[in-house]
Amino acid sequence: MSISATQWGSPSASKRALLLHGLTMCSSSWEGLAQLLTAEGFFVVAPNLLGHAWRGGSDFRMSAYAKDLLPYFANDTSYDVIMGHSLGGPVALELLPFLPTKKETTIILVDPALDFNETQADTAIQYLSQETTTVRTAEEHMAENHAWSRNDSMLRVLGAGMCNRTVVEQTVQQNMPWCFGGLFKNIPANVKITILISDPKEVSSCDLEKLPRDVEGIKIRIFANTGIGHWMQYECPEIIMEEVPLEGKPARTLEDQRQKASRSQQKMMAHM
Repeated sequence: MSISATQWGSPSASKRALLLHGLTMCSSSWEGLAQLLTAEGFFVVAPNLLGHAWRGGSDFRMSAYAKDLLPYFANDTSYDVIMGHSLGGPVALELLPFLPTKKETTIILVDPALDFNETQADTAIQYLSQETTTVRTAEEHMAENHAWSRNDSMLRVLGAGMCNRTVVEQTVQQNMPWCFGGLFKNIPANVKITILISDPKEVSSCDLEKLPRDVEGIKIRIFANTGIGHWMQYECPEIIMEEVPLEGKPARTLEDQRQKASRSQQKMMAHM
């Protein structure tokens, strides 16, 4: 492939996962979660999205982000699992028309950026632009995010350092009005979607009132009162792994969910 990506595991593995990063991030930011997936027998591919990891571009519409990923589906390549964090969430949904019509596919949206009003969009531009123009150190990220490892923090620094303000501004501006709930319409029967939402008390990219409730093929998990933030893949990757279909994995009960969320909260508090 001519576009850049990070890969983990063996290309001959029986299962494949495609991981899509968020705005101002890069493919290697999935390192921790990718290692968990390879341990379960997956071959993992994480592309660098347009405008990221020093990739160029001028069209940053969500459809353009998705079209740029079509080479990853060449020669009938398919994926058992597709994940999208933040910006990667609506990009993953834009890929729905290009997925195989018969293969079972699980899509996991990790605190996806689905709906912004103009005020939220301006805030996002200001915050993320600052992240790219004044790149913080790993130590600064760890001080602010107590559950992040040093490796996670360094990867955040790497992603921000390889993006720029123009990509942030154009991505937001070219996609306004930022409203991608319509992408949930007509979900193929062979596709199952799970939406993981951070604690509403924390910074989140989702408007809870606009989530697709009671839609067949969609499951929503909201981690209210847990302290789980936007960066779930850093804070509690095991919660994301719970949604990955694995052979022999027992069904999770509601009580299991509550206990797991409680343990994740205790883990984060222990780092404070």
